Amino acid sequence: MIAVARDDYRESLDTLRSDVGSMAAAVLEQLRRALAALDADDHASAREVIDADESINRRYLDLEGDCIDLFALQQPVASDLRFIAASFKILTDLERVGDLATNLARYALADGPEVVTDVRVHQIGETAADQVEAAIDAYVEGDGEACRAIAERDDELDALCQHASEAVVRELVAGEPDRWEIERLLDGISNLLLTIRDLERVGDHAVNIAARTLYATDSDPELIY
Repeated sequence: MIAVARDDYRESLDTLRSDVGSMAAAVLEQLRRALAALDADDHASAREVIDADESINRRYLDLEGDCIDLFALQQPVASDLRFIAASFKILTDLERVGDLATNLARYALADGPEVVTDVRVHQIGETAADQVEAAIDAYVEGDGEACRAIAERDDELDALCQHASEAVVRELVAGEPDRWEIERLLDGISNLLLTIRDLERVGDHAVNIAARTLYATDSDPELIY
């Protein structure tokens, strides 16, 4: 009887790992659909991303409940405790990436004049999405070394976002717009800068996921902090 119960417990941990990976795949799909909608000015796809956010939130709450059950009913210790705690926190990061994807979809729906710029938002977005995907792969595989690599790559994403924000301002100033032109473009400029900020935050959540995974695998809470 004890062996059977222990087997069920291990299966529950494996299921949690798989379910977190599945939620991550859904969130990444939302993020990439939002980026495509933003790039193509596709209002229909943007609305679909916004409507699907509720499903992500429900999945998040269900899996959070599973983590609480494992804490309460199994009283895990040592590495299992770290894994469940890390998973619990990673779910929050994924839910927030889903919220950021919804923000991007809302920016795609925003009315107003187009801001012409050389900033490649889609490229920045794909870099951020790739970071999240790599972090989740590291979590699923329990790969501590991959976690450290993700932390190093985040500096590249931060630099891209900073360069993009500065480029928007430079291009605006170089065009020497008058007061009325600035007011006309203000909403578009604000949405563009908010988009860049939100993509940087996606990268921050990828780093969080990597840090929490490293804590679970190597008992190391100091990936970047």
